[in-house]
Amino acid sequence: IHFSKLNSDCLNVSALLLHQQIQFADQKQEFNKRPSKIGRRSLSRSISQSSTDSYSSAASYTDSSDDETSPRDKQQKNSKGNGDFCIKNIKQADFGRREIEIAEQEMPALMALRKRAQGEKPLAGAKIVGCTHITAQTAVLMETLSALGAQCRWAACNIYSTQNEVAAALAEGGFSVFAWKGESEDDFWWCIDRCVNVEGWQPNMILDDGGDLTHWIYKKYPSMFKKIKGIVEESVTGVHRLYQLSKAGKLCVPAMNVNDSVTKQKFDNLYCCRESILDGLKRTTDVMFGGKQVVVCGYGEVGKGCCAALKAMGSIVYVTEIDPICALQACMDGFRLVKLTEVIRQVDIVITCTGNKNVVVRENLDRMKNGCIVCNMGHSNTEIDVASLRTPELTWERVRSQVDHVIWPDGKRIVLLAEGRLLNLSCSTVPTFVLSITATTQALALIELYNAPEGRYKQDVYLLPKKMDEYVASLHLPTFDAHLTELSDEQAKYLGLNKNGPFKPNYYR
Repeated sequence: IHFSKLNSDCLNVSALLLHQQIQFADQKQEFNKRPSKIGRRSLSRSISQSSTDSYSSAASYTDSSDDETSPRDKQQKNSKGNGDFCIKNIKQADFGRREIEIAEQEMPALMALRKRAQGEKPLAGAKIVGCTHITAQTAVLMETLSALGAQCRWAACNIYSTQNEVAAALAEGGFSVFAWKGESEDDFWWCIDRCVNVEGWQPNMILDDGGDLTHWIYKKYPSMFKKIKGIVEESVTGVHRLYQLSKAGKLCVPAMNVNDSVTKQKFDNLYCCRESILDGLKRTTDVMFGGKQVVVCGYGEVGKGCCAALKAMGSIVYVTEIDPICALQACMDGFRLVKLTEVIRQVDIVITCTGNKNVVVRENLDRMKNGCIVCNMGHSNTEIDVASLRTPELTWERVRSQVDHVIWPDGKRIVLLAEGRLLNLSCSTVPTFVLSITATTQALALIELYNAPEGRYKQDVYLLPKKMDEYVASLHLPTFDAHLTELSDEQAKYLGLNKNGPFKPNYYR
């Protein structure tokens, strides 16, 4: 009886497998009917096309019918008839709104700030011009600033990081947004100028990421620059440029250095990059991390996050550093400290995290092994000397969105991600909760500078008060059902602290 049942089961399984094979053959035949090869496009056209490609779920909502049309050549209006924006496709607004609503759930502090302060309108009269990554998280920040009374005009700080559907949702909501994924360099500056140069609108606050907006206003509109009440900058690159202006005596407005705040350094730079480095590399290259040899250039907070993630995945990680303190930290964390030239021939992945320029130059690129992946986790696209690769003897081949093969005459190729621009925001996504910490810090810095009495801040670059850092952190603790221990009066007196903080001195980083 059992044997008969076994034979019957086997026949059923065989029939099922045969049916699946026939289905697979039909599918294969159908697949083979499709065009197997797409005509080659020029690199510039490939870049334009990639502006609507995405490895997030947003891709399916992209209207491909107008992919080849520059947003600058379109006349678009939102449902209220307003056309003071330039984005990829206003029809994506509904999907972008859902993306923003998802982000709101992971940004508790910013939503709490919106709820607490919207009655007081601490930014009433503020006209904020911003240049940051335009993502769902930035949209939550912009809508919070608006709820607090500010008027906002916005451009993107990176030509690849804009989420088109989010830009559409902002435009539908009445925001003047000038950005789309896959802008050209000319588009990039055009968008910034459209934000700034508008009749009857004088900005009085700047929120910048990288310093491009600040320098554009400083150089092209000096009279406008002098009327700015304050600048808030969140990146290493932008802060460096502000300090250069200050040192030269050319900074005529107070600026807040958010990048070096504890909440930015210890959370956004470290924890955000620890997660997003793997996401960016995996989405673009499908690389296996175990056993791969990786060199990370720079062991600041961004570098620390990248190294920790790759080490946990089984990669063999080398570090390059100029700072002996960070170098010693790398050594004590178990990483081999090297010069780039010592390992460039053997590594599988090169990651820059310095905020500097020419960290990886043509000589390094020439010596890399076949198939080496090269990417940047710093803000600016200056860390990798991409310009040196645009020469007649090298062939560029677009593989997929934000992934290029650069091929040498002997057939060797390297895999360049996002053309040397910021990997995580160009090629993947970043943890919303961590961005909530940074966005809340930015909002509080804007409120502080805008409402500060005359004379509190001079024409210089300032660090965020430690009390504000601690307030931002405290707003995020309820998410974890975390309970702080309170000092007794005796303990507070012993430590010389106020029971309510700040608990760290202003020089603590």
